[in-house]
Amino acid sequence: MTKTYKQVFIAQSRQKAFDADHRKKINHSLLQSDISFDKGIRQFSDLQEAREMANAIKRHTVSHLDQYLLSFEKRFQENGGEVIWAATPEQAQDAIYSICREVGAKSVVKSKSMVTEEIHLNTFLSSRGIEVVETDLGEYIQQLAGESPYHLVAPSMHKSKEEVAALFHEKVGAPAGLSPGQLTQFAREVLRKKFVQADIGITGVNFLLADIGGVALTENEGNGRLSTSFPKIHIAVTGIEKILPSVKDLALFWPLLATHGSGQHITVYNSIFTGAKKKGEKDGPEKMYVVLLDNGRSRLLADPGARESLYCIRCGACLNVCPVFRNIGGHTYNSTYGGPIGSVITPHLKGMQSYAHLSHASSLCGACTEVCPVKIPIHALLLYNRQLSAKMASRAERLAWKVWAKACSNRSVMNMANGKIKQKVVGALFSGAWGAHRKLPVFAPRSFNELWRKQRHIKK
Repeated sequence: MTKTYKQVFIAQSRQKAFDADHRKKINHSLLQSDISFDKGIRQFSDLQEAREMANAIKRHTVSHLDQYLLSFEKRFQENGGEVIWAATPEQAQDAIYSICREVGAKSVVKSKSMVTEEIHLNTFLSSRGIEVVETDLGEYIQQLAGESPYHLVAPSMHKSKEEVAALFHEKVGAPAGLSPGQLTQFAREVLRKKFVQADIGITGVNFLLADIGGVALTENEGNGRLSTSFPKIHIAVTGIEKILPSVKDLALFWPLLATHGSGQHITVYNSIFTGAKKKGEKDGPEKMYVVLLDNGRSRLLADPGARESLYCIRCGACLNVCPVFRNIGGHTYNSTYGGPIGSVITPHLKGMQSYAHLSHASSLCGACTEVCPVKIPIHALLLYNRQLSAKMASRAERLAWKVWAKACSNRSVMNMANGKIKQKVVGALFSGAWGAHRKLPVFAPRSFNELWRKQRHIKK
């Protein structure tokens, strides 16, 4: 019998939560992120004001999303680029493959892109005989390992340097026992050949700029620029929510993204693409396409209770502070987007029926909301998802909770049982889930209500 996503999630969560080696590695990585973040935010004289401004801009943009997307399309086409609208992953896959087939592409280089992970582009193109090479070092490591990204910003943060060295030795013939610096140099030499040979470069998008028809890309390794300079064709793939009204907004959003994503004041390479290379220009692609993916985002937009999740700029800060993510890691979510924000959007993008359990993968501590650079009330959106999923519960489950609520809210019903009986009832109901790894609360032989009534000589 095939397990449900919820059953797989629970099983993997139990395994990872007690995997001491796994927790040691991710906690080490997250500690470094915490230190960098604490230093990085000092560049803001008033971080809360910056977050308020970012929230206001995103709120306005999402409220007028159709207008800004059409404005971007108009400007980008005037610049010589082509915009492709894709309602589903399949439409995006087909459009990209059509371009590859048109030019007879045999090889593709990719810079980091979560949206291409969302549509499983690598698998799709590889199955059609096209070589796809990830050029971001973390993504390259994950590709060699045959794994999806572990984290929105740090794809291979769960791997030790020894594991990476062994992986390079096994998969690409690197000498055994290389240091991190040597591994980076080795990867650089391997990937340099791929850049030169590639027919098409595919990138993600950090921000779309409506006023100039621009695509803003921020990175630290330079692979994004190489992926768009050597190949003759550049395809940028993005969700429709990545739009900003103006190029001027980058003065706020680039530092916010850099600080919350990696603790930097600004990332090393920041590029704006406005189409294919112009006459007289030596570098750049001959053709540029932007694929705008919906894939459920319109449903989020149409739902006032979930719409704020479209403000997300994919910095990964909420994952870094989440106690659940710190315990179970990224792959346990079995979704492109993990952590708190992933738990919010995945049920809407992939189906509430299959992924409602992610909304419960939270302690509701609110750390995600406090750290979010665009002030998304993430914990409130998780609660909203729980409300939606509760309406989808089976009749038997709804009846059981109704009886439970009625009993717990009625003092006379609660007083009908003594402490021993209550202990047995709670043990029977919750020992498997709540009491598997912790002690259940012990009921006093006599309740406070009984003692209070006895002291005041109040009859039942």
